[in-house]
Amino acid sequence: MHETVTINLQPLGKTVEVTRGTPLIDVLHEFSVEFPCGGKGTCGSCKVKLLQGELEIGPVQQQKLHKLKLGKEWRLACFCKAEQDITLEISQFDNIILADSSTFDFRPQKGFGIAVDLGTTTIVAQLVNLENGHVLDSVSDVNAQAKYGSDLISRIQNCLDGNFEELKTLVHRKTGEMVQSMLKTRPFNISKVVVVGNTVMHHIFSGLEVSSLSFYPFRSPCLGTQKFTPSELNWELPGNTEISFFPSIGSFVGSDILAGIAATKMSGREEFSVLIDLGTNGEIVIGNRDKIVCASTAAGPAFEGAKISQGMRATTGAISSVDFENGELKVHVIGNVQAKGICGSGLIDIMAILLNREEIGMFGEINSGDKKVKITREVSINQQDIREFQLAKAAIAAGTQILLKQLKITYAEIEHVFIAGGFGNFLNIENVIRTGLIECEAGKIVKLGNTALIGAKMFLFEDEKFIQKILDKTTHINLEGDPDFQDIYIEKMMLD
Repeated sequence: MHETVTINLQPLGKTVEVTRGTPLIDVLHEFSVEFPCGGKGTCGSCKVKLLQGELEIGPVQQQKLHKLKLGKEWRLACFCKAEQDITLEISQFDNIILADSSTFDFRPQKGFGIAVDLGTTTIVAQLVNLENGHVLDSVSDVNAQAKYGSDLISRIQNCLDGNFEELKTLVHRKTGEMVQSMLKTRPFNISKVVVVGNTVMHHIFSGLEVSSLSFYPFRSPCLGTQKFTPSELNWELPGNTEISFFPSIGSFVGSDILAGIAATKMSGREEFSVLIDLGTNGEIVIGNRDKIVCASTAAGPAFEGAKISQGMRATTGAISSVDFENGELKVHVIGNVQAKGICGSGLIDIMAILLNREEIGMFGEINSGDKKVKITREVSINQQDIREFQLAKAAIAAGTQILLKQLKITYAEIEHVFIAGGFGNFLNIENVIRTGLIECEAGKIVKLGNTALIGAKMFLFEDEKFIQKILDKTTHINLEGDPDFQDIYIEKMMLD
């Protein structure tokens, strides 16, 4: 049995028990802490103050701390492992950190707000002090609708089959419980709640008809902001609390992507940038301050663990990275425990390794003739898993090419490619490129975590004019309507 240690996290007031030697990046990831530089220790965004206990400092970390002008009580979480009981203060929760590691300048307001990212798979919420922008608590949980299917089409079908009210009630209740859990010991006056999510979540939460999203061209007449009172949702909040589900952009591209555009500052940049969200819906956005185009793909379920035989979210027990060293596979498991499955970043890694070792062919076939490829004693991938990866990878790669064509530009004209998603912090950029998921040089790619949650926190401080400016320059593209999409999609299924 593994020896455990406890980590007390402030200002959250949370204590977690982990296996001794667990990397802090695994622990803080569960509380939506962002690692904008991808854990290289260059941005300093993951700095934590050591309030009690000890965390070893190596020479590389010491040098980086000195460069960042941080005192002896500070550590960079991406370098540290929990070897004993410790108490940490998460400094990132003092500011809203944007995709380029900068902080969000906001106009202070009275009271407290809650930002909610209502995902198809996972719901994340944070309690924010509106006077100083500090995050006071962070919670996440599985979307209770998951029993009705892991993808959006399954949710829509269940709504059409007579389960709409049940799906709506489930998400109202689960989100309300999460909100209430942050307020149990804090009788704060919540003045506003911002909810973001894809269009299907927007419609179900808001009680809007979803049938128009069940057939091509998947257009709904009800994409705008929806407002609620606490009593309408059966939430235990002050009666004057403003609860808003922010507007969708089009088709399946919702306010989570609108929030991502805000978090990456795409709409204010002169140069072009790309945002790829490898969540359940697989959205792509390309644009600058003049024009933005976006689309959704069917890529996400594989990267979120659905449709992969031993797939799972980037949570405790998931293989998040795989390396090939000295003739054998080496894996990192989130939480430093026995592997239970593999998440999106681990899947990308094993696919790149199999390609480099020529263990799979260009069509995805396992060259040895075996039915499975063993990763650890407990976890393997099979031929169907490889095919699911090919489908997901092709959807993203083809979708990106179509959007570039819409703007009449090439990847060479892109300044940054932001990758968002629940496993973004664990991605190996070289392997992302090797598999053909993204076709640009490594230096342009920026790994991110939850841009939807970052943007939702920004929206707590912004007015409708800010949102409308982004919407006015953003166009949704139906990929299936492009005459070249199917040919490009089939081409991108190949593994070179």
